[in-house]
Amino acid sequence: MTSSDSGLKRVVITGLGAITPIGNTLADYWEGLLSGRNGIGPITLFDASRHDCRIAGEVKGFDPHEYLDRKDAKRMDRFAQFAVSASKQAIANAGLEINDLNAEQIGVIIGTGIGGLKVMEEQQEIYLNKGPDRCSPFMVPMMIANMAAGLTAIHLGAKGPNSCTVTACAAGANAVGDAFRLVQRGYAQAMICGGTEAAVTPLSVAGFAACRAMTTCNDDPAHASRPFDRDRDGFVLGEGAGVLILEELEHALSRGAKIYAEIVGYGMTCDAYHMTNIAPEGEGAARAISLCLKDAGLTPDQVSYINAHGTSTPVNDPNETAAIKTALGDHAYRVAISSTKSMTGHLLGGSGGIEAVAATLAVANDQVPPTINLENVDPKCDLDYVPNQSRSQPVEVVLSNSFGFGGHNVTLAFRKYRQ
Repeated sequence: MTSSDSGLKRVVITGLGAITPIGNTLADYWEGLLSGRNGIGPITLFDASRHDCRIAGEVKGFDPHEYLDRKDAKRMDRFAQFAVSASKQAIANAGLEINDLNAEQIGVIIGTGIGGLKVMEEQQEIYLNKGPDRCSPFMVPMMIANMAAGLTAIHLGAKGPNSCTVTACAAGANAVGDAFRLVQRGYAQAMICGGTEAAVTPLSVAGFAACRAMTTCNDDPAHASRPFDRDRDGFVLGEGAGVLILEELEHALSRGAKIYAEIVGYGMTCDAYHMTNIAPEGEGAARAISLCLKDAGLTPDQVSYINAHGTSTPVNDPNETAAIKTALGDHAYRVAISSTKSMTGHLLGGSGGIEAVAATLAVANDQVPPTINLENVDPKCDLDYVPNQSRSQPVEVVLSNSFGFGGHNVTLAFRKYRQ
């Protein structure tokens, strides 16, 4: 059944924006992915000398004043600066003008896992050392997670549906999926959606290290993020934002918009198993993949490429591999799979955003980014992970997986646009 047969609208991607550890523009991000650029290095945003993990995927050379005036930038946490800036990139890339005639038909959903943790840490320090009357009146609006979506709408004038997904590392993917549903069902003509995160902070790094989720490969940051590799020892924290413009097909065609790809499927499940661990054999993840394929009207053998969650943790990678095998059957051994976290690190709630951007560009350009640092394959991870070099191949359908603490599982499906 096609979307037109069911009364649902077709939804296409017409704009993209990215601020990442390997590039602060869409072109630089994509070139970095295809060239296998490493975005991991020693932490510079704070003194990490006392921490067990002292490396991260930091955004480098980001100047919020390229997108915001100084007063506005000062009143935003870094995660919101990333979101507004990437959204402005995406709107410009789409050539979409928001005005009095269409503002109520354009909405925003931007997910984040943690929100303004840096501001919270700084204000706690002020509270302890100087007293409660010295805390900033902007503390609460700067740290709350929904402010990325709210400020994006304010700065772009988007008055349509507005929300924030906070589903840990699945937040960015949930934002894209929820935005897809709104456009598909006619609640908006276009949605600005994606994920953002700026959690390279002392407390965040300490917390993730305490639960033994992060790498301690401090002396070799270039090889620290190594998804599906036998020698992986944990994820590397990253930061940044990825934003997409989803648009109802007829609306996009009416204004002559460039169409990168069509978004066709959204599956989400919960493991209902453990606070931080994935369910055995990736049972919940497999159901999310299968539900996404069903929603898209696709069969497993139509999938060309999977942008894996691929965190480089001992637990995730073999269980995600098992989930892909369960959902795709024998075709799992024939599909290209890669983890771009090998280059960017793990952006938590922002990862689903930048990875949806990568999935879209893979469809648009018939190119698959690599999994770098894959040198000694884990025997439990025996699929085609596109090791170390990007690959040119026909890319008709891409799945993007995102899984989060709490058992949240999301898969999105992107397809080459054809009339």
